[in-house]
Amino acid sequence: MNIQDNGSEFVTQSDVSNDIQHTPRWLLVLIGTTTLLLVVGIVIGIFAFRTALRPGQQQRVIQMLPFMESLLPTNPGAGLALPTPLATYATGVSPAQLLTPMYATETPEATVVLASPASPVLQYVQSTEPSPTFASAQTQVPTPTLPPPPITLEPTSSTPSTAYLTGFRYVTQTWNNCGPATITMALSYFGWQEEMEFAASILKPDDEDKNVTSIEMTAFVNDQSGVRALWRMGGTQDLLKSFLANGLPVVIAIGFAPEGYDWLGHYRLLVGYDDAQGVFFAYDSYLGNGDNGNGITVPYGELDADWRQFNRKFIVLYRPGEEIRLRNLLGELVEPARAAELALERAQEETRVTPQDGFAWFNAGTALVALGRYDEAALAYDQSRRFNLPWRMLWYQFGPFEAYFNVGRYSDLEALVTTNLINGGQYIEETYYWQGQLYITQGQSSAAADAFERSLRINPNFVAAQDALSSLTGS
Repeated sequence: MNIQDNGSEFVTQSDVSNDIQHTPRWLLVLIGTTTLLLVVGIVIGIFAFRTALRPGQQQRVIQMLPFMESLLPTNPGAGLALPTPLATYATGVSPAQLLTPMYATETPEATVVLASPASPVLQYVQSTEPSPTFASAQTQVPTPTLPPPPITLEPTSSTPSTAYLTGFRYVTQTWNNCGPATITMALSYFGWQEEMEFAASILKPDDEDKNVTSIEMTAFVNDQSGVRALWRMGGTQDLLKSFLANGLPVVIAIGFAPEGYDWLGHYRLLVGYDDAQGVFFAYDSYLGNGDNGNGITVPYGELDADWRQFNRKFIVLYRPGEEIRLRNLLGELVEPARAAELALERAQEETRVTPQDGFAWFNAGTALVALGRYDEAALAYDQSRRFNLPWRMLWYQFGPFEAYFNVGRYSDLEALVTTNLINGGQYIEETYYWQGQLYITQGQSSAAADAFERSLRINPNFVAAQDALSSLTGS
């Protein structure tokens, strides 16, 4: 007979068997059933967590139950580089020629029209017909509702060694909401009282939308706030300092890799700078506003390294009536075409120094797309895709889609659309927009309409998809 030592007394195996035999049958059934239901419930819960919940909902569960993060499904596209070009295309231009400082082709002449005081917005008028393939939001400017500032600063003749703006309200972002949070913080400088949720409801009606573009952010300010905003690529740190020294807050788009995450796109609000320390002060919706509330410090070199990953794109906010002042500060960048040319020159310079710099090649492509030079843009994007750009790159920047579409490289376009769809880009309206355009080239009108409708389900305010669907259906 087996004997088990229970410490203070001896329990025989037969005693245990007798106890089980004398346990009421209903209790054994209850225990067994409860255990089975618990196991089934856990299995169903894990399955639902992995397959039924959307990413934002999964993150809310993880906030309550951190161990659930280990049960997240594997993203098949995570960590993968963007697909390399499918073939070599003859464009009449070599990559080496694209790096030539004086290399240029004729671009459409452009003029800058300063709107009347009743509608104070800088507008860009192009002398040729715009591309019919991609539309940006057209906005109407409401009557300003915010009170005028008590003091109007004049542009400084030289940028001081330090400047700092106060009066911002810090906002911590929620899931996928760095754009709405950052633009809300920027507007608070002008007395804006709305919360982040208001901006999010307009900028990204679907919580899972991975990206809000600078075009959308600028349109939101001009449509909703009574404040004015303008965006450009190809900025410089001196220009950022000039804005801040003249009382104009500025938002920049950056590459961002917080602890525990792969590379992401991010927005950051700049509120000041100090040449003696060599830093900008920033309100960051994810990292905070510093120990003393004056902003986190970002060294000049670090800021530029992150900023250039988005072609040094910025959004500057200003009050109605400050257009002339802003124009003086912008200088050559007042013209979008010239801003693109300067961005191209900077990208060429960086690529000559480091020929395997994928970001520099990508920036060159983006500038060339803005100039309507699609053949050259496609070549620059070809080069960029050979140098291991972040796998999330096309969540935020869509120039390659536009370039390959306009030069008829539909296989490359399809490869990029497919890549986005398997790595999280199914929550980005632009992914489906370009999928719809691809279907049109294949004569699949029904599939194209479905793609445009899926784009609009993510963001009903996406003008390009609205126009494409209307053209397709005639409604």
